Amino acid sequence: MRINCPHCGERDRREFCYMGDALAMDRPTQDAGDAAWDDYLHNRDNPAGLTRDLWYHEGGCGAWILVSRDTVSHAVQGTALAQKAAS
Repeated sequence: MRINCPHCGERDRREFCYMGDALAMDRPTQDAGDAAWDDYLHNRDNPAGLTRDLWYHEGGCGAWILVSRDTVSHAVQGTALAQKAAS
C-alpha cells in the first residue's frame, strides 16, 4: 500500500505508523465505571469498506495524516494533514 504524504509525496506504508480510526469517540466521564472505560479503551469496530484512519509519518517528516481508504482493497482514496482536516 502506498500513502501520499502531503509534505513528502507518495511513500510506502512501512514509513507510517497506523494510529487507529480517525472518528472521534465519546470519552467516558471519570466516574463512568470500569465497564465504560474498558469498552472505550479496548473495543473497536472493524468495518469493511471506506474508513478514515489516522497515520503518523514516522519514517519521514513526522506529520499526522488522515487517510481515507478501503479496508477491503486497501486502495487509498485520499490523504490530508490531520491538523488542516480538523479545522
